[in-house]
Amino acid sequence: MSVTTLHDTAVRGFASDNYSGVHPEILEAIAAANHGHQIAYGEDAYTARLQEVFRHHFGAGVEAFPVFNGTGANVVGLQSMLPRWGAVIAASTAHINVDEGGAPERVAGIKILNVPTDDGKLTPELVDREAWGWGDEHRAQPLVVSITQSSELGTLYNPDEIAALADHAHAHGMRLHLDGARISNAAAALDLPLRAFTTDVGVDVLSFGGTKNGALGGEAVVVLNPDAAEGLLFLRKLNMQLASKMRFISAQLVALLEGDLYLRNARHANAMAQRLRAGVEAGIADGSITGVSFSQPTQANGVFAVLPDGVADTLRESFRFYDWDAAKNEVRWMCSFDTSEDDVDAFIAELARLT
Repeated sequence: MSVTTLHDTAVRGFASDNYSGVHPEILEAIAAANHGHQIAYGEDAYTARLQEVFRHHFGAGVEAFPVFNGTGANVVGLQSMLPRWGAVIAASTAHINVDEGGAPERVAGIKILNVPTDDGKLTPELVDREAWGWGDEHRAQPLVVSITQSSELGTLYNPDEIAALADHAHAHGMRLHLDGARISNAAAALDLPLRAFTTDVGVDVLSFGGTKNGALGGEAVVVLNPDAAEGLLFLRKLNMQLASKMRFISAQLVALLEGDLYLRNARHANAMAQRLRAGVEAGIADGSITGVSFSQPTQANGVFAVLPDGVADTLRESFRFYDWDAAKNEVRWMCSFDTSEDDVDAFIAELARLT
């Protein structure tokens, strides 16, 4: 049987690391898992191996629950951490607050207490803006703090910052959740083991993301502190995140994490973002690019910039990307594991031509 490619494979973009394909090593892992029969719903050899792999990276006693997508991981993970009256403190830019269709609130029944922040990061002082009202029957109870690493604005928490948040949350009887949709990019940028800014500094539950880093579709809820979550075995099914053929999700995550593929992919994506930023900065310096500025530091694989009026839409005719704040002409450019130097250089050249 012949298979027809329906898209132009030469088209490249900087809209999202979800636009990229699947890394060949992960496709090979899926194919290798696709022989014979394995017990469904997680009682397979690949999901068992995945537990060992996650414990290698995050520590003994860690338990991982593969799910279909990042929103599912956040919904299931947060729901397991909270009673019905619980609330989550998060940055106003957090994915759970603005990019999940209200799923944490409408599906999980969780009140999100959002805090404005300029760089996408929380601090203990910012947490305190919503960390109050315990025992007040009229207020949803703040019982979890959720942070994103790397953040939705491409910024990073260092281990000390996460430890301070964990200590502050725990001192108030709250738990710390980490949305790790781009956790591999953070590990690559910080040049640290995954546990150094999660388990070792007090994160309780983690949403581990693989899809943005070369997987076909692989995420997991990772319980780092067994006392912080309960009912995940049931909540995953209840929230329609239990895969019958789980071996294919687990095989992807094993392929990413068993060796260094997660780091190789993330390092490349980060390096392409640095190349993009440096190229635009060089153009600004020599006058070939005008009217462009940056709104955030480039610490992982995202570049946030402000463009002159009308440039974004014209540039999008050649390279797709998203507005971040259209009122400010602020845009986001994301790099992926398969972004090439030629892609970046062509993008910079077009930006120079238009400005």
